[in-house]
Amino acid sequence: MKKLTALLTGILMVLGLAACGSSSDGDQAQAGDGEGGGNVLVVYYSATGNTEEVAQYIADATGGDLFALEPADPYTDEDLDWTNENSRVVYEHENEDARAVELTADTVDNWDSYDTIFIGYPIWWGEAAWPVDGFVEANDFTGKTVIPFCTSSSSGLGDSGQLLEEMAGTGDWQEGMRFQSGTDQQEVQDWVDSLGL
Repeated sequence: MKKLTALLTGILMVLGLAACGSSSDGDQAQAGDGEGGGNVLVVYYSATGNTEEVAQYIADATGGDLFALEPADPYTDEDLDWTNENSRVVYEHENEDARAVELTADTVDNWDSYDTIFIGYPIWWGEAAWPVDGFVEANDFTGKTVIPFCTSSSSGLGDSGQLLEEMAGTGDWQEGMRFQSGTDQQEVQDWVDSLGL
């Protein structure tokens, strides 16, 4: 009996360690990490960390999973300097063909299991930061409720959500929300509560 107990204990320890090891996947937050029932996904691109913070608050409020959009060629601080006419974002803004930003991943495991998708981004010239475009174009939002959110120091949400909806062509897109830099968790919680999810 002692041998059987020891054997079962050993098996359980090995399985426990394997489960812990399989949840780590580098720096990118992966779908499936959330504590909820798996029906809410928070997808975001964050250039300076502001959108990432709000995305984390939304995931906490909904029990949803996080999925970070990461450009294959990451933006540097110099790339993001919109006051420099020679910066990457200014060039891409002025040349729409240059806005096709390749992502390290543009699809999510278990996509069909999600009913509600939050999509977050900084506002660039009144639009969603273009790294988000690749994700929107690569996925079918049929049967999903989609809620955009953005971060900006001064610009509003504008038509950014509507433009993404047109790009997607599918999904039940809702009116989104704009958050300022330094938004606190309670403000995000109150907004999520108002959605009645």
